[in-house]
Amino acid sequence: MKTLQPPGWAPAKGYANGIAARGTQIFVGGQIGWSAQQQFETDDFIAQTAQTLRNIVAVLEEAQAGPQHMVRMTWYITDRVEYNARLKELGAVYREVMGRHFPAMSCVQVAALMEARAKVEIEVTAVLPD
Repeated sequence: MKTLQPPGWAPAKGYANGIAARGTQIFVGGQIGWSAQQQFETDDFIAQTAQTLRNIVAVLEEAQAGPQHMVRMTWYITDRVEYNARLKELGAVYREVMGRHFPAMSCVQVAALMEARAKVEIEVTAVLPD
């Protein structure tokens, strides 16, 4: 994998502007903050995000991959004000679950997610090198 950082651009913080990779592509469908039994244990944004990230890791592990293989994440959140207000906590939980691997990321506020209690949904693309 190679991080793509155009010359003269300020460094991205907490994400990459782009990543080039070669290998087996892994597509993780939108994960939300519920347990493996599809039960919510909390309505807290940070706790749901932590569970969402753990769910992503579990799916990646099924392909013998891990967070270090992620090339792209798309976050769908229901409250950008809360997201921005809790960035420090969010960063801590991200690093706890995913380490210090920051793929290309997008984050979009949506009116609602399909599961009414969900506050975050994240899709991931990963590449496992050949």
